[in-house]
Amino acid sequence: MNKAELVSALSSATDMSRAEATRAVDALFGVENGIIATALRNGDKVQITGFGSFETKKREARKGRNPRTGKEINIAASTSAAFRIGKRLKDALGA
Repeated sequence: MNKAELVSALSSATDMSRAEATRAVDALFGVENGIIATALRNGDKVQITGFGSFETKKREARKGRNPRTGKEINIAASTSAAFRIGKRLKDALGA
């Protein structure tokens, strides 16, 4: 499901217009000003009981190898977003 399909499904499942549903999806999932992205940038964890949680994971700087040349390279420290599925959603999916 892509963003347009999500907006359409939200609009159908509620009494929202497509424009309202688009604003709601953008407010929640927007990269720049979305609620989830903003919380993650602030170092907060976003937990939706039963559904799952979004959090950041920090990776330390480390040494690696270029697979083509075998030469050792430095890999910079980084932060990435991670999602962990909740128990109720996991059970609902039969996973």
